[in-house]
Amino acid sequence: MKQSKHTKPESAWDLIAKAERALREAVAEVVEAHRRSGEPIIVWQDGRVSRVHPQEALVREKPSRPYRVQ
Repeated sequence: MKQSKHTKPESAWDLIAKAERALREAVAEVVEAHRRSGEPIIVWQDGRVSRVHPQEALVREKPSRPYRVQ
């Protein structure tokens, strides 16, 4: 990531937080689009591909495992 002279460098945690926020927003948009259209959401669940009705889709608020930054 290119930085200008006047910006403070972002930490890895800041970038992780931004990426996670962007992914959560994208997932929310997809789920909402599928709710409007009634189309099932295709997900990887229990080691296989499955269809989930959009009304049953749950978005976790917190990750199931902590992140590690190396």
